[in-house]
Amino acid sequence: MSAVTPIPSLDPIRPARQFELLSQARYQPFFWTVFLGTFNDNLLKFAITILLTYQVQLTWLPPAQVGPALGALFMVPSLLLSAWCGQLADKWPLDRLIRWGKALEVAMMTLAAWALLQRQVPLLLLCVLLSGIHVTLFATVKYAYLPRHLSAPELIGGNGLLEMGMFMAILLGTLVGGPLIMGAWLPPDWPPRWSERATVWAVPVLIMAVSLVGWWRSQAVPLTRPTDPGLVLHFSVWRESWRHVRFSQGQGGVLLSILGISWMWFFGAMFMMLFPALTRDVLHAQASVASWLLVLVSLGIGVGALCCERLSRGRQPLVLVPVGALGMAVFGGDVAWLTWQMGQAPQVLSGEWGLQAFLTHPPHARLMLDVWLMAMSVGLFSVPLYADMQARSSDSHRARIVAANNILNAVAMVLSALMAGGLLAAGLSLGAVLGTTVALHVLICILHTCSKGVGREKP
Repeated sequence: MSAVTPIPSLDPIRPARQFELLSQARYQPFFWTVFLGTFNDNLLKFAITILLTYQVQLTWLPPAQVGPALGALFMVPSLLLSAWCGQLADKWPLDRLIRWGKALEVAMMTLAAWALLQRQVPLLLLCVLLSGIHVTLFATVKYAYLPRHLSAPELIGGNGLLEMGMFMAILLGTLVGGPLIMGAWLPPDWPPRWSERATVWAVPVLIMAVSLVGWWRSQAVPLTRPTDPGLVLHFSVWRESWRHVRFSQGQGGVLLSILGISWMWFFGAMFMMLFPALTRDVLHAQASVASWLLVLVSLGIGVGALCCERLSRGRQPLVLVPVGALGMAVFGGDVAWLTWQMGQAPQVLSGEWGLQAFLTHPPHARLMLDVWLMAMSVGLFSVPLYADMQARSSDSHRARIVAANNILNAVAMVLSALMAGGLLAAGLSLGAVLGTTVALHVLICILHTCSKGVGREKP
């Protein structure tokens, strides 16, 4: 079935361990190329969000709508261009696509730097859209690349490192973008003129520098020949998207892994999008607490992803999926229960809890532990599914199957937002919305388990 033999481990006797991959030429340049690009995209998006929310007031884009508007611009390319990117990644060498993508990132960040300096809002919005295109390309290329250069036993470790790096890059980009654009990193005794100039130039200089370093690292990504060079490109967005999803259905269980990954994004997006409202309206805490919950989620997913390689040694990696699903149900359910309980408490002023006071208040420890363990469970749940999708996909269509996964992930996140908005509009509390999500998660797990049992009973 395989048309292209994966590049073997440097040690022919045993597969490389997880962290050994970071010292090998087949993985290390690729990892840092993806990491730096993810960091830069999220740094730019969050910096523009803060800029348009606090510094540049627009009559046609109220501050409350800035976040959703930029999020939509960032996500639209995933829905419209994933199918096309999947075709490109099967038809052209992946190393060439990676270098082209990084060159386009340099051009995009140059435009963004100029737009930031000039406060050109339409160009900044265009750059967010272009950044979404950059993300869409690499979302397909990175998962198509790994099985071409890692052996089957190395996929769990390689995917775990990649997922950890992605969430750390997203976290760092988000945490750095805000203080840089607001000048919070500057010494308080600096002259106002120096502070103003440093604030204006900080983000443009950093995004340009990171994009150039990413382009430099991409030059070392090893040759990765196309799997279907004779492929005829089709540009009908919806038809090709549907064809990719339908094709994955016949790939020996691949569609089931894709649906599991998409459910993970639905589940995670629901909690992440409600954390700010939970912080403000239920915890009655400051925005720094919402950022802390984001840190816990990112670190938890990263740790869970890194644990997958060690926990799966000597056993089938997919056994970690039900473990992760159970953790998502138990700890996510407790987050929902605590949210509901705290929502019934007597109302207090919003912003009562600063970060330091929140961290030192004993009743909050259970909530933070639940968020951390729920995020770890997400990492355990998702990494084996990504590795399974890559291992089961035929080489000639792997990138297009990854594209189908990206399309369904985007659809899942849109449906998550629609469900949250609908339930809240119907009068449900935040705790009830989170509880409904966990109940749906448990129901899906039960139905999947029952369907497997029925399948085993068939002759």
